[in-house]
Amino acid sequence: MRTTHLLRTRLWATVGLAGLAALLTAAPALAASTDDDTPRTDAGTSFRTATEIEQGHRATASASTGDYLYWSFPADAGQRPTVKATVKLPESAAHRPGTRWRVDVYDGLRRRQSCMYGMQSRPADAATVDLACTLRPVRAWSDTWSNDPLPGTYYIRLTATGLRTADLGAPVTAEVEANSKDIGGAAAVDGTLAKPLVPGASVDSDDPDDAADSGTRAALSTAEPEDGWASGWWTDRWIWTGAGGVLAALAGIGGYALTRGNGRAPSGA
Repeated sequence: MRTTHLLRTRLWATVGLAGLAALLTAAPALAASTDDDTPRTDAGTSFRTATEIEQGHRATASASTGDYLYWSFPADAGQRPTVKATVKLPESAAHRPGTRWRVDVYDGLRRRQSCMYGMQSRPADAATVDLACTLRPVRAWSDTWSNDPLPGTYYIRLTATGLRTADLGAPVTAEVEANSKDIGGAAAVDGTLAKPLVPGASVDSDDPDDAADSGTRAALSTAEPEDGWASGWWTDRWIWTGAGGVLAALAGIGGYALTRGNGRAPSGA
């Protein structure tokens, strides 16, 4: 009985220590996850100071009409990014004739990308203005003369156009979010980039205005997809190509079996 009680005590002690260790291990990860899920509440005022965000995370910023707001996010080959923006205006800034809000998306070379669909520009005729822009699928490689989207950093620029002098400076709140749909092999091409287009530099300082005085340097964008950049050689095209080859072989065997005959010449020949 004493041996059984001792073994039971050791078992419960082991279980308790294992649970405590798991809790201590999970606590930093939970804290990191909480920090990563915290939405960004700022925006840059140029390409160099664009605020980096992750896909699927919403960012907010308080600004004034007349400001240019910039964010950046990574997009990989095979993705079709969609950018959504919402601008909340005070009553004094709403229903202004001639004023329009517009969202533009640029790639890592700062080339403006056209939208496949989505309301990219809307008049400021309500207290809330919703904008959207769905880009073409990102390609792993493209000709130098083409303007196709390529893997790398993408910039979101949100601003108002057609403003009158009296409309400048009105407080607004902006929300942006970038998501992507995985297109897969439908957007695959026979080629890859040596490196993603991430030349976008951001000032490595808490206060970009003090960068020159503090001696800090501009750093390359560090944003990348959660699973890293795609290697570029594997797509689901390989599956469809293999399946097509197998079906073609089966069709050839079946056709041969139907047309070969019994192998003997007719008796009257």
